[in-house]
Amino acid sequence: MHVKPAAASAFHRVVASGRRLTESWAGSPRALDVLTALSCLALVALDIPGLAAADNSLNGPLAAAVLALGCSSLLVRRRMPWISYLAALLFIGWLHELTLVQFALYSVGRYRGRRAGILATVGYVAFALALFYGVPEWPASRAETLSGFLSVVVPIGVLASAAGIAAYRHDLVSELTARRAESAVLQAVQQERTSVARDVHDFVGRELTLLTVRSEVLSSRARETAYAKDFEELADTARRAHLVLNEIIVQRGERAATPGVEGLAALAEESGRAGSPVRLVMDPAVHALSPLRQAAVYRVVQECLTNAAKHAHGETIDVSIEVEGPRLRIAVSNALADRTPGRAPVSAGSGTASMGERVRSLGGELTASRTEGSYEVVASLPRG
Repeated sequence: MHVKPAAASAFHRVVASGRRLTESWAGSPRALDVLTALSCLALVALDIPGLAAADNSLNGPLAAAVLALGCSSLLVRRRMPWISYLAALLFIGWLHELTLVQFALYSVGRYRGRRAGILATVGYVAFALALFYGVPEWPASRAETLSGFLSVVVPIGVLASAAGIAAYRHDLVSELTARRAESAVLQAVQQERTSVARDVHDFVGRELTLLTVRSEVLSSRARETAYAKDFEELADTARRAHLVLNEIIVQRGERAATPGVEGLAALAEESGRAGSPVRLVMDPAVHALSPLRQAAVYRVVQECLTNAAKHAHGETIDVSIEVEGPRLRIAVSNALADRTPGRAPVSAGSGTASMGERVRSLGGELTASRTEGSYEVVASLPRG
């Protein structure tokens, strides 16, 4: 059976989109929160018959609904872990249920740090003691002594909170390690720039100096000839080139820092003024990326806009930058011009290779694909 190219291309795009969605969802924090809430619900669901029997206000279906509502508070445990903590305390006092509080204490320690974890644990133990002394027959199978009661309540809270605090410290160490690695990369890049600048100054600068001196000598000798003006312009050009080289390498000493994502709006506006309008869609989470990642985003988009202006001048360029779980995705696409320009654009042919090298140096990958009517560049790299 013959499949039309347009239909096949649409099918491949749908499959690729589905694959990206699955990969991003599987590794995203949101998926982990959903899994955590479902795991907590599965554990507390084992107590539904006992909860319904111990509390006359709850039958089986109502107990399931209440437990599901409480466990759903874990969906916001990263941003608002105190909500699941308060729900857990409510479960302790009303339903004598200690499962949710373990997840809640872990979440407080994991996402709010040691001080908040210790405070939450002390509050939980104090609340349980108040119930032990102030509420008759709490829990129904009450321990004979205070030590017996604390041997159940305290380890639950301390272990869960300690695990969360340990995970919080591990996250801090991982982030510090990543920042040190990025700093080492930046330092290596800076050293390479310094080395290149030194070589350019030593070799190219020497040649420009000789060119300047030689052109001035020729200009002086040809002062009374018909070529005097030409040699004088040559000498001026050589002097200006030498001054520019000194300004870039000697006075500045290094290249200006690459702008971050805040410079993309100006980049898109500049492209629009040049005749290639840009539709820029950027995830707000991109602003929280490290400077190294932001510089990579800027350079990739800049090179893509340059390529589009060369090969598809006048066509609208779509730029999409989004954070998909642990990955950062940059997609730049544009329609191809209907007719080939009369003169081939000036191009060294190394732009895409340079982009790919930059992205791969950060642990990512870059692909450039061309269809019948469009050209798309997609870069995917760790969020960092």
